[in-house]
Amino acid sequence: MINTAPTAHSSDWDRALRALSALMVDPAGLGGMVVRARPGPVRQRLEGALPGLPLPLRRIHPGLDDAQLFGGLNVAASLAAGHMIRDPGLAETPCALVLPMAERTPAALAARLSQLLDSGRGHCIVLLDEGAEPEETAPASLSDRLAFFADLSAVRPADAAIRLPAPADLDSARRHLDRVQTPSDDLTQLVLLAARFGIDGARAPMFALRCARALAALDGKDNTTQDHLREAAQLIYAPLATQIPEDDERPDPDPDHDAPPDPADTDADSVASDTGQIPDDLLVQAVAACLPADLLMRLERSSQPRGSHAAGSGAGFKRQANRRGRPLPSRPGRIDGRARIDVIATLRAAAPWQTLRRKARESHPQLIILPADIRLRRFEDRSDRLLIFAVDASGSAALSRMAEAKGAIEMLLAQAYAKRDQVALVAFRGSGAEVLLPPTRSLVQAKRRLTALPGGGGTPLASGLRAAFDMALHGQRVGLSPSIAFLTDGRGNIGLDGAPGRTQAREDAQTIARLLSGLRLPSVVIDIAPRPGPESAALAGWLNAQYLPLPRADASRISAAADAALTR
Repeated sequence: MINTAPTAHSSDWDRALRALSALMVDPAGLGGMVVRARPGPVRQRLEGALPGLPLPLRRIHPGLDDAQLFGGLNVAASLAAGHMIRDPGLAETPCALVLPMAERTPAALAARLSQLLDSGRGHCIVLLDEGAEPEETAPASLSDRLAFFADLSAVRPADAAIRLPAPADLDSARRHLDRVQTPSDDLTQLVLLAARFGIDGARAPMFALRCARALAALDGKDNTTQDHLREAAQLIYAPLATQIPEDDERPDPDPDHDAPPDPADTDADSVASDTGQIPDDLLVQAVAACLPADLLMRLERSSQPRGSHAAGSGAGFKRQANRRGRPLPSRPGRIDGRARIDVIATLRAAAPWQTLRRKARESHPQLIILPADIRLRRFEDRSDRLLIFAVDASGSAALSRMAEAKGAIEMLLAQAYAKRDQVALVAFRGSGAEVLLPPTRSLVQAKRRLTALPGGGGTPLASGLRAAFDMALHGQRVGLSPSIAFLTDGRGNIGLDGAPGRTQAREDAQTIARLLSGLRLPSVVIDIAPRPGPESAALAGWLNAQYLPLPRADASRISAAADAALTR
């Protein structure tokens, strides 16, 4: 047998290959793996090794519908043939499902794939997570049912060499898997180890035990050994850990070191030595060695509430839908399991042809409907709108401008329940910009965040534009329709690097404004200078935005002007 076990200092790539080797031995028992990597040569090489799985590969999409997954009635073929014809689904035959863009998987599809894995039909799933931001990850409900997680973001193409067992060795390991035995204490030890690393649930210990058996089968062993158990714990527990175990230091209650040893302790040590059980401290150290270096930062991010994806029916951009919204005229289309059939429009399209069709089919006196007669219902939906306020908080008049912005945001929040708007606030002053209020509809949360707003300092206009640009991009990723209102005099004097200088500040602001205008978002520049000058008008031109000089506007006028200018 070829031993492909990684060393203690093996890379993420080596651990990913070892996990893939175990998955090739027991794909149904281990469920699958999550691979976090952007498209590139590293991920391409790992995908090239997936045909080694003993299941046919099926590549799916986050937009997969129920008919393709579970099968269903083929309406068009049934109408043409005159009897019921059913299309088979991916769930009927065991296969390995490869899902790119897993971070975009809808909750409904994640639930159905989880149901498929729980049914025990022999499937396994490989999720290709392409998230660019830390919060963009595959659904937890689905990834929890997969044994392995491999983060290949830091792997260099030069280090991504495929080193997997030979196909003959994999076939031999699969045949040998059922004969591999595990000591009775292994599962207990794995459960206790999972608890020390803060891993909840019973799936992780069961996956670790299955992984140890698969590794033993690869090595041709009839029983799992210490090395198999330690390696399985490293592969399964390290990505799932939510805490770092503290050192278990037990003080000696008896200072007399010459006291005779306890016979019970001697017997326990001898039993552990005879059975080959690994001491808990060694297992903890083995798993801790594979913990990610930024574990604490990941835990801090995971404890923060995530923004939910927009569900629609808001006041944002129009978009075509097939389930909800304002009805539109029905159109011919292909039945894909997601769109609804407009029965009345279908009968109206088929009625003029019934005489000719009955003459051609004398044995079918009933109503004859062909696939070309099918009409699908359509709806016009609106996504939720995200209204971003970017407020200039610099200078002596900052306090009054911030108070006006606070009042305008509270007025818009009062209307958010009807329009499904979300409001956010970005303030820029000094040497940079700060997100004071993340996107929210909560009036209570907004008042808490807006109670004390800082002011004074320089005008980092480019930093404010950059912060609004980043927030608008994030809003688009989660299905929102961003709109931006800039409250500024346009007189930037701080560059993106925090250095003072009007010339560099103007160039940086123009560059970011051009990028922001490429998003083609509704935007407005509200000039709040006591004497409106050409700077804000130039900023509006760079942004391709509407320009509103409101030097003495109060909160109600700013709110009304922003709502009128940004509503499409």
